[in-house]
Amino acid sequence: MRTPSVLNLLFIDDDQLYAEHVVQRLSAYYDEINLGFLDDKEELLKSLRQQWDVLVFGKAYDMSFTDVVGITQERSIDLPTIALLGKSDSTAPTKDSQELPTVINSTMVKSLYTDNDSCIVMAICLQHDSLRSRRQLKTLRHVLSEAEQRANILIKNSKSAVAYLDQGIHIFANEPYLKLFGFNAMDDIIGVPVIDLIAGTDNVKGFKQFLKQFDKGNRSQVEFNFDSLRVDGTTFKAKLQLATATLDGEPVTQIIIQQNSHNSAEIAKRLAMAERKDSLTGLNNRRGFEEQLDSVRKLAIQNKSTAGLLYIQLDNIGKIRSSLGLQGVDVTVQQVAGALSKLAPQDYISRFSDTSFALLTTDTSTQKLSALAERIGAHISEMLIEVDNHTTHTTVSIGAVKIEQGAAQPQVLLERAIDAITHIMIKTTNQGNTYHLYDPSEHANSDDSALAEALVDAIANNRFELLFQPIYDINYDRSDFFEVYLRLPLLDADNTILSPDQFMSVAKTHGLREKIDRWVLINACKKISTVRKTHPQARLLVQLTSASLIDKKLPNVASQLINAVGGKAGVLTLQFNEKDVVDHLIIAKSQFAALSQASCDVGMHNFGSSAKSLEVLKMVEPDMIRLAHNYVQDIDKTENFETLKALVNNTNQLNVEVLMPYIEDAATMSVAWSVGARYLQGYYLQEPKETIEMTSSS
Repeated sequence: MRTPSVLNLLFIDDDQLYAEHVVQRLSAYYDEINLGFLDDKEELLKSLRQQWDVLVFGKAYDMSFTDVVGITQERSIDLPTIALLGKSDSTAPTKDSQELPTVINSTMVKSLYTDNDSCIVMAICLQHDSLRSRRQLKTLRHVLSEAEQRANILIKNSKSAVAYLDQGIHIFANEPYLKLFGFNAMDDIIGVPVIDLIAGTDNVKGFKQFLKQFDKGNRSQVEFNFDSLRVDGTTFKAKLQLATATLDGEPVTQIIIQQNSHNSAEIAKRLAMAERKDSLTGLNNRRGFEEQLDSVRKLAIQNKSTAGLLYIQLDNIGKIRSSLGLQGVDVTVQQVAGALSKLAPQDYISRFSDTSFALLTTDTSTQKLSALAERIGAHISEMLIEVDNHTTHTTVSIGAVKIEQGAAQPQVLLERAIDAITHIMIKTTNQGNTYHLYDPSEHANSDDSALAEALVDAIANNRFELLFQPIYDINYDRSDFFEVYLRLPLLDADNTILSPDQFMSVAKTHGLREKIDRWVLINACKKISTVRKTHPQARLLVQLTSASLIDKKLPNVASQLINAVGGKAGVLTLQFNEKDVVDHLIIAKSQFAALSQASCDVGMHNFGSSAKSLEVLKMVEPDMIRLAHNYVQDIDKTENFETLKALVNNTNQLNVEVLMPYIEDAATMSVAWSVGARYLQGYYLQEPKETIEMTSSS
């Protein structure tokens, strides 16, 4: 079966519609395209935590193309980058375009004009193909290195006699092999031809022919029986096996003299230990660290103690690589690893990634953890690192996390440590030798487990409350259209009632938004179904989150509910935030069309909040829009009134109905009649209530 082709495309620009246009052109070449879109540095730093295939740079709020390249290179990210210019017919090139080189290197393409779609699409495809090749090569090299490492460990600890040959000359032999032939040390056998260990002229001739056939690729015979010759001149009969192998990445021939192994358990133990070791530094690797983190967390919870996690990232690796190459990077990493081992000899230290380390310390406190981070940063910044008669230095950024009773899962703790590093990059002006302690109280949305439990309980036991606010229909002079509002009563002494803006961020973190949306839909439709028995014109306007916007099951759910309450088009209108629609533009267009097929009207609220609201409107084609609050504020001023009237007029020309909300006083109401909106809504007309009350202005 063919593996689906997927492209993870990161687009830095101020024109999302153009990015979506490029995605549409690319869809002919890929089964799936995941688009990331941003235009500022803070969002870029967050986005680079995940893996992207190609980066396209147009314009950004606070970055130049050179800044973007510097950020990716500093983090050692292999990310093909394409620079965009303006249109090819532009007569005045910008300063940015003049600074862009014609060709950068093999992972970047020369600047392309935005109106040359074919070149841009082909450049993305070619750079992606090249990246996949590099990733595959890196994976294969890693697999080969790991396999070689495991093989060498097995060989060194094996009871069988094993040696490596290069063109028939010994270059390595394990201890059983040395003892078998009477050599005292490795140095004694290196450089000795293998035929010197074979007794008898006929045996030597036979082995030469056997080795010649093996070198030509003949694998029909890999065993050779012969008389072996020891250093002291004695002989013994043996069976030799040949196999291809690698040593330090170079191809060699492996000789095995079979012997019984009685220590397979010990070998397996040593192999397991090796799989958790970093070959460059001798420290534990990420796998070993993650296992230790889980153990430390469990002990902290069990013993009600406090442990600490430090995530230590080297800052200037990009500059070291540019000036001293990969050797400079390796030496720097090795020296920092040695320094960490001396600074914290009792703690668990690992090389977490290519240029970062992780440290676990137990029985600590906030003060001790901060002091350790400061001591590490200060010491490393003062180190002088020698690389081939050149001196370099480095600094580190350190993210600190406390591990206490009730600590989050290990993966969450790691994410918090990395978030602390991001905080340093965004919030501080110090370059290097800086640490930040993650404070959960600053991130209540992601740590408020009690609120998450209340949300789950409200879904399961119907503890949410719904309010209904009538919307006045100017065309029919009646208020039979009702917007639904969700509330969460808390069982506390103050009888607190939360609105969605106070709990939806927690719901998002715990994956509850879709379930909450579904609860609102079902229970609101139950209410309107009862009302429609006596007032068959009653309709609902329900606000849903982006979780439902991308839910492919939503049209079917909406269709079933519409049938349940009366089965007429227009009885149910689902509205989504304009920002969510912009963030999922292609999905929203498809979802709106599917909902329309299901006889469900679709709307957008907070409309007019982006610079391209009308362009988005044309693309997704909703039935109605609900204006953003800022358009209604100060409507008594002539300039604001004319702006609002123009927006409503442009919307009406696209056959989209307009709802004007936030009518809170008589002055606003007196002006609202003349802006051209079909629907009016606000506390001046009627505030939201728990019951649906049918009223008319007649």
